[in-house]
Amino acid sequence: MGTISYDPIKNRLAGFIRNSNVLRRIFYFLLDLLFLRSWHLRRILKREGDKLDQKGKWKLLDAGSGFGQYDRFLLNRFKNLEILAIDVKDDYLEDCRHYFQKEIEEGRIEFKRADLLTLDIPQEFDFIICIDVLEHIEEDQKVIQNLADSLKKGGQLLMHSPSHFSEEDADEGESFVGEHARAGYSKRDISKKYQAAGVTPVNVHYTYGIYGHLAWMTLIKYPMILLNKSGIAGVLLLLVYYPIVLLPCLLLNLADLFTRNVKGNGVYALGVR
Repeated sequence: MGTISYDPIKNRLAGFIRNSNVLRRIFYFLLDLLFLRSWHLRRILKREGDKLDQKGKWKLLDAGSGFGQYDRFLLNRFKNLEILAIDVKDDYLEDCRHYFQKEIEEGRIEFKRADLLTLDIPQEFDFIICIDVLEHIEEDQKVIQNLADSLKKGGQLLMHSPSHFSEEDADEGESFVGEHARAGYSKRDISKKYQAAGVTPVNVHYTYGIYGHLAWMTLIKYPMILLNKSGIAGVLLLLVYYPIVLLPCLLLNLADLFTRNVKGNGVYALGVR
C-alpha cells in the first residue's frame, strides 16, 4: 500500500500557509470540511459553548493547539470567550500569533509554549479541549490529571484521539501508529482515565465508524499516499480526483455524525470535573 508520513506533510502545509492569512483561512475551511473529527467536535463545542456564552465571560484552554483551527472557530462563534492556547512547537505558536493578531480582537487569545506533562495552571478554565494529542504522550494519565486540575469545579474536558481499533487498519510500514505512544483508546480506557483524574465522563463516543472510515480512506489516506509518492504530479491528479469523490464522502461523514458507532477508528470523551 505504501508508507504514509503524516508529520512531514503537516509541516509542509504549515510552511505553505505561513505568510498568507487568505491561505490560512482556506486551510482552516478544508480541515473543517474534510476531517470528520471536526464535525463531531464542533457540534459538541457549539452546544456546550452556547450555554457558557449566555452566562458571560468564560475561559477555554486549548491543550495542544497546533494550527489553531479550533481556536478560530470558537472565537468567531462565542463573543464572551477568552482562550489560552498552548503547544510545544514554537513555530506553530509564532505562526498562530501572527495570524490571530490580525484576525481576532486583541486580548481574546494568548499563545504560550507549555509542556502538558509539567503543566501548572490555576483552576480557572471553564472548558478544556485536547484534540489528537494524548496518543502521542506516554504518561497520558499525568496529562489528564494536569488538565483536570486546571478546570474549575463543573468545568468540562473534551478530548479526541484515535481509538484502539485504528491499529487494525494500519498498513505495514505506515507511520500513523509509529508516531504515537499508543494506537489509541477504547471507550472504557479513556473513561477510566478520566475517572482516575476526578473527571466524570458524560459522553464517550466512537467516531470514524463504517461510514466515516470509508470517507477518511477516500478523502485523506489514499490522497496522502499519492502525495508521498508523486509530489507535484500527485497534486495535479488530486485536482481531478476530489471533485469526483467529495460529495459522496461528505454524505458518509454526515451519516457517521448521526450514527451510534459500536466501533470506530476515533473516540471522543466529554467529562465534567
